[in-house]
Amino acid sequence: MPTYDLVLNSGRIIDPASETDHVTNVGISAGTIQAITNSPIQGREEINCRGLVVAPGAIDMHSHGQNDENYRIQASDGVTTALELELGVLNIDEWYGEREGNALINFGASVGHIPARSAVMGDPGGMLPIADGAYKPASETEIQQMKNIMHEGLRNGALAMGFGLAYTPQASRWEAIEMFRVAAQYGAACHVHMRGMGHKEPMNSIEGLSEVIAAAATSGAPLHVVHINSSGQHAVPSLLQMIEEARSHSLDITTECYPYTAGMTGIESAILSEGWQDKFGLDFSDLEWAETGERLTAKTFAEYREIGGMVIVHSMRQTLVDEAVSSPLTAIASDGYLQNGKGHPRTAGCYSKILGQYVRESNSLSLMDAIKKISLMPAQRLESLTPAFRNKGKISVKADADIIIFDPDTVIDRSTYQAPTESPSGMTHVIVNGIPVVKDGTLQEGLSPGIGIRSPGT
Repeated sequence: MPTYDLVLNSGRIIDPASETDHVTNVGISAGTIQAITNSPIQGREEINCRGLVVAPGAIDMHSHGQNDENYRIQASDGVTTALELELGVLNIDEWYGEREGNALINFGASVGHIPARSAVMGDPGGMLPIADGAYKPASETEIQQMKNIMHEGLRNGALAMGFGLAYTPQASRWEAIEMFRVAAQYGAACHVHMRGMGHKEPMNSIEGLSEVIAAAATSGAPLHVVHINSSGQHAVPSLLQMIEEARSHSLDITTECYPYTAGMTGIESAILSEGWQDKFGLDFSDLEWAETGERLTAKTFAEYREIGGMVIVHSMRQTLVDEAVSSPLTAIASDGYLQNGKGHPRTAGCYSKILGQYVRESNSLSLMDAIKKISLMPAQRLESLTPAFRNKGKISVKADADIIIFDPDTVIDRSTYQAPTESPSGMTHVIVNGIPVVKDGTLQEGLSPGIGIRSPGT
């Protein structure tokens, strides 16, 4: 009888790929699942999983906090792979090189239209453009320079192409289509924060979604629409209908959401430029300064917009968030970002909230469907370009040992807008590439089993 590196004994195995739900033992060695059996097996380390669920770890396709602080917080919520696919990065080789060998969880990134546009335009902003990168139309020469950056990123192993069209209002429709055409040459999905928001004409979320569906249909590039709940607001049911109908006509379109009624963005960004109150149906008091928790006024809004920083936007109805979460079309992605312990609670609680509130408390998702949304659906979105994802999002022999073990009777998020780093309850063990990074609910120190996941490139 072999001795495995790690054995998970008597856990309730839930595998969304095969839709199996049964109690058995799992043997892990060299970072992969080697055995799933009812027979007794031995390991150098063993975890008693009796009464607990054993499931594939969360693959977060929309994670902005790509550093140790955020990896540690997300690991405690069951995230085993964190990906920056919406905004993306400028230099793929440099970005991966900074993280190789010192990451707690797996990581990856797209090549991003925003960083490419900001570089070409000489925009002085950081994560988000604040000058020409947002507000200047691009010349044909500048569009070609952006396309060159996109080609280079995809050749060097980017997982997708990222867009924040809402943050680049002067990027023309033609410019976006030109980027989609590059993505299509590689079969790379375009992960898009679409231009429109809400239901109010003009340039609402219906128009924004129509733009990117047209770009996908014209170019042949796969499309992934990020946070349909916050972009859609009152129009969420209409957007879901549009996506379902587009899929029925063989367009490769997927989407995601997060289970919170507030979003977060940079107060200095183009989204909150003049006219935002009327456009979104919001007021200053709907904005919460992440650093202090204070609700804003016209005076403090103007002051903070000058210095820049993260603002929480209380903008969504609970019923529409619930509809987005429950839809069979949506994967779950956190849109997480914390800096020095400040930010949005979705970074620390997104996945435990799904497993606790939506599965156990409201019974609006089955446990199987919830696990599919957090693990298998993201893997399936990415596997055509990046074959490494074919081994993720499942509990099966030869699959990667990225695994969460949780108590279905107690798992729940505990993070709040006032305490956004609070770890969840009931997420007892988190395993990354066969290494337990959370044991008995406690984050383990001194570990870096995470690896960078890249497409094969060219």
